Amino acid sequence: MKLARREKYFVSAAAFCVAIFLFLQFLIFPFFETRGRLQRGVRAKEEGLKEILRLSSEYLSHRERTQGLQQALARRKKGFTLFSFLEKSAGDAGVKAHIKYMKPSVSTGAGPYKESLVEMKLEAITLQQLIGYLYRIESPDDAVSIKRISIDENKRKSGSLDAILQVLTFQ
Repeated sequence: MKLARREKYFVSAAAFCVAIFLFLQFLIFPFFETRGRLQRGVRAKEEGLKEILRLSSEYLSHRERTQGLQQALARRKKGFTLFSFLEKSAGDAGVKAHIKYMKPSVSTGAGPYKESLVEMKLEAITLQQLIGYLYRIESPDDAVSIKRISIDENKRKSGSLDAILQVLTFQ
């Protein structure tokens, strides 16, 4: 097949363009596509690692609090009950006569400890009596804390308060 010089240039240019196209299509584009996929994978792994580190620090803080709770529970006297602790503290604070009711309950949680809760209502007490009582029962040494408190003004006796407390500890 005889081709003119001009036709040879066109065929050469077409062959060169096809070679460039094949080079780009089968070598360069797959390289950049693979590189981009690997970079996205690295970013995803970095985010996963950050999440693992965050969860690890959260776990360590929970473990430290649990160890603190274990130590507090170990320091408590044998036979400790929240109900009797609150009753004794009410006697010490001088508010035992103002207790309207005390309702104990025990919740069975999924963890190693059971939550012991007592809801109590104090009627017609002064602010100083309430503060003294709260000071006695909020005890980190005995792992006792106030979960919820509601304070209202007593309608019958001027200058006195009614308080509903939910006191929590673990067993």
